[in-house]
Amino acid sequence: MPDSFTETTSQGWFSRMGDSIKGIVLGLLLIPLSFVVLWWNEGRALTTANSLQEGAAAVVEVAADQVDPANNKRLIHVHGEARAANPVADPYYGLSAPGLRLQRAEEIYQWVETSQSEKKQKLGGTEETVTTYSYEKKWVDQPVSSAGFKKPEGHANEGGLIAGSGAFNAERVTLGAFRIPDSLVSRMEGESGYAVSEQDLATLPADLKAKGQEQVEAGAFYFGATPGTPQIGDVRTSFKIVKPGPFSLVAAQMGETFEPYPTKAGDFISFIEAGTVSAQSMFQKAVQANRLMTWLLRLGGFLLMAFGFMAMLRPLGVLGSVVPFLGHLVGMGTGLISFALAGAISLVVIAVAWFAVRPGLSVGLVGLALGGFFLVRKLAARSKPGLPA
Repeated sequence: MPDSFTETTSQGWFSRMGDSIKGIVLGLLLIPLSFVVLWWNEGRALTTANSLQEGAAAVVEVAADQVDPANNKRLIHVHGEARAANPVADPYYGLSAPGLRLQRAEEIYQWVETSQSEKKQKLGGTEETVTTYSYEKKWVDQPVSSAGFKKPEGHANEGGLIAGSGAFNAERVTLGAFRIPDSLVSRMEGESGYAVSEQDLATLPADLKAKGQEQVEAGAFYFGATPGTPQIGDVRTSFKIVKPGPFSLVAAQMGETFEPYPTKAGDFISFIEAGTVSAQSMFQKAVQANRLMTWLLRLGGFLLMAFGFMAMLRPLGVLGSVVPFLGHLVGMGTGLISFALAGAISLVVIAVAWFAVRPGLSVGLVGLALGGFFLVRKLAARSKPGLPA
């Protein structure tokens, strides 16, 4: 049987209308914010694209076995074996191992509340909401406050994390004759699981042993009595490690180390990847990542604008909800209008942002925007009384 209960609430028409009118203020905030996001994103995308193009043309291949002063401040691509002079260590747990970077992940066993709501409109404009609250015990990365649960009785959480999650870099990481700065070591990927042992358990600091019930379970530290049947407040700590091995790097050479390379376009370039990866491949990945980020931010700006228009038009849906069927139709109509209007205006903003550098693309986007405006007018005309919805 699931641990859940259902609550039914209702909100009158006048209260809903008041909330929808307040939502107009939210819409007036979201729409200008969407303009800022869309405009800024186009500038960011262009700067990054130009910087990557500039970097791909300027990068120099160098060997890792020696530092050539002639390459100082130049953008270089180098690959080789990354090593650390000393083991990487987690000082809180007293754990050390041969590696470049160590990641600690702490989890605590807690009650977690989830909810699912279903709204129903009734004649007269009243809206009934049926909400089901469910409770489940889970491993989570942060303590959960049960005081805010809808039904805290029988779902009380206790305990806390020991030190929290964290990451640690080896003191001196080298790639051939070069030293990799902490800023790039922190971006190293390719982690593999590190299974703690009974020996690691024996070297735990005294304050952790004082908590009692510490043990090793499935390659992790476990702080609790029975790992097979965890209790609320139990904590487990696992580790991942980046091992010494081949890495590839693109950055500005500064003496024996590296710094982000400043481009004339206005961005900075510094990449690091596990394995032997060519400079061309690293730049291609960066170009793809820039395109993905550009489209995600465009989508984000569009959705901000659409939700802003929906918030501003919501009073119309509430007004029509006196008759539930009519309220649904009006809500669908305002939703379509909001998305069509947001799409058209988003295209205009993007077109204006690009006009200075790509006028041909801007004209095409404006054409699409005009089509969107005509669609909005058509939808608005079809929603007038006496015409088919």
